[in-house]
Amino acid sequence: LASVFEKWCELDFEFLGNVSGEPYILQTNVFAEGKGDREQRIYLWFDPTEDYHYYGILWNQNLILFMVDDVVIRVFHNSKDLGIPYLEYQPMYVYSSIWNGEQWATRGGADKTDWSLQPFIASYKDFDVDSCAVHSEGNDKDDSHRCYNKLYSSWYGGADAGKLTNKQIDDLKRIQYNYVIYDYCTDAERFDETPKECSRNWPQSYPA
Repeated sequence: LASVFEKWCELDFEFLGNVSGEPYILQTNVFAEGKGDREQRIYLWFDPTEDYHYYGILWNQNLILFMVDDVVIRVFHNSKDLGIPYLEYQPMYVYSSIWNGEQWATRGGADKTDWSLQPFIASYKDFDVDSCAVHSEGNDKDDSHRCYNKLYSSWYGGADAGKLTNKQIDDLKRIQYNYVIYDYCTDAERFDETPKECSRNWPQSYPA
C-alpha cells in the first residue's frame, strides 16, 4: 500500500530472496509522511512458494496490524502524541511488484540474483479490499474526511478496533519470541536511541 504524495505513506510486505536453505524471510515496513526505516523481518513457518496463504493489513485511526494466515505478526500503534507521524488522510493504492534487492536483501547482499532462473513469477488469488474509495485528487481532504466518517462506524474502525484481542496478543508474542530475526527497534548501530514508538509496539508492552 502506498500513497502518491511527496511525503507519502506506505505499508509493505516484502518477500526476501533465499538460497541458504533457511526458512523464507518476510519483511514489513511502515512509512508515515515520507519517513520509513521501520523494517522488521521474520522467518515464515511455511514455504510460501508451495501454496497460497493469506497476507492482510488492517489499518485504522488507532493502529496497523500485519497478518499472515490470520496471525498478527506485527502491530504499529498511532503515536502522534509522542510526535511520531501516523498514516492519516492519504489514500493509498495497492501495488504488487518484483524488484531487484540483491545489494542488501539476501544475507546483507551476500547472495546475488541468479538471472538464469528467470522469468520470475508472483501470483495471487482471492484478493479482497474492505475500505472506502477516495475519488478526489491532490490535497483536497473532503473525500478523505468522508471516509473517516465511514471508518468510525465500520467493523475495522469502530470502538472495538483500537485494541488487540487476547489471542492476537498471544500470537504477537509467539511471533516475536520465535520468528523475528530483525527489528529496527533493537538496532543500536542504526539508531543512537530507541525510536519512541517502539515501546508501544513491542509485545512485551501488553499484559501477561
